[in-house]
Amino acid sequence: MKFDSVLSGIKPTPAEAKRVSGHITTFLKELNKRLAKHKAKAILGGSFAKDTWLDGDYDVDVFATFDLSAKGQDLSAMLEQALKPWKPLRIHGSRDYFWVRDEIRYEIIPVLAIKKAADAQNVTDFSPKHVTWAVPKLKKLKDDVRLAKQWCKSQRVYGAESYIRGFSGHVLDILVIHYGGFLKMLRAGAKWRPKTIIDTNNVHKGKALLALNASKTQGPLIVVDPVQPDRNAAAAMTQERYDRFIKAAQAFVKKPHESFFLEQKPDYDALAKRGTLVKINVQTLNEKEDVAGTKMVRAYDTLKEKLTLFNVIASDWEWDRKKDGVLWYVLKNARLPDTEERRGPPLDRDTDVNAFKKKYRNTFTRDKRSWARVKRENTTPTQTLSEALRDTYITSRLANAKLERSR
Repeated sequence: MKFDSVLSGIKPTPAEAKRVSGHITTFLKELNKRLAKHKAKAILGGSFAKDTWLDGDYDVDVFATFDLSAKGQDLSAMLEQALKPWKPLRIHGSRDYFWVRDEIRYEIIPVLAIKKAADAQNVTDFSPKHVTWAVPKLKKLKDDVRLAKQWCKSQRVYGAESYIRGFSGHVLDILVIHYGGFLKMLRAGAKWRPKTIIDTNNVHKGKALLALNASKTQGPLIVVDPVQPDRNAAAAMTQERYDRFIKAAQAFVKKPHESFFLEQKPDYDALAKRGTLVKINVQTLNEKEDVAGTKMVRAYDTLKEKLTLFNVIASDWEWDRKKDGVLWYVLKNARLPDTEERRGPPLDRDTDVNAFKKKYRNTFTRDKRSWARVKRENTTPTQTLSEALRDTYITSRLANAKLERSR
């Protein structure tokens, strides 16, 4: 299929690109005036530096690059001082960075202007090198990266945030460059197997699994970082995101269609026809996106475990990345039996058997073991979730949660 119509909806128009570029240029100029006394310079990073950003996506990465003479100093503190007129929000990380928000959200990261790997004090110091590596290789592939990003967004596998753990922009850059285009990447991805290795510079000569630290190869996809060959750029990816990518790639290769690029909300009416649909409307905590999202997903996973006996046949979550979200589950069983069997001790342990029989009235024997039939406390999803939502584990990870009536 041709992708012109898809690109027309995701690629910034020349006028929009010029307008945003002007905004960014003005910001960098003003910031650089204030950084000069710290022997630092602000440079553009990420998708805006590579000209692969999507229309409407105004999250701009900026690197405040400090001279090596600042090595050992508090780069975050110096950057915060320079950003004072913009009233930045400080975000804690391996090295603290900052958000400045207006129409555009700037993420300003302090880094050392390293010349070689030994100069780096933090993994973020390598980030500008990612741009330097990618830009010349993406001259004819910018739109392919845009297609890859939008496709992955629509399949819910895009993003390196800890609550997504999918394909980062850097990983997609590497994959598009490695395979020579978006469609070629999907055709290859449709055939991926566990522990697929992408070593675009062939640094490890086919032996990346042996060369890399074992902790960096636990995930299903190994993408050797061309800037840091000892690093797996896809180390954080989960098996679920990897499998979802492959399944969607197989479907797209078999029958390409523009619908694969559309971000679609769940069809709750259709889901309700598959089984018992349970929805929980939630509000996330007032914390930075990655933290709030991660806590929401952990609550989602915990509640899914609570519903195991109802046989969860489908589930997922929605979130606007601000505050409001929905956790949903489709269950095969709408109700559990009123009683459950509880396993007791082996029959040859007389003392334990007698204690078990005193505790439970309705006992019986099976397979040389004592058993009891006990009344089940929760027999419906509503009862189970109502109790779970009161648990401190859930209340500490969500600001609010309201269970909708099952249907």
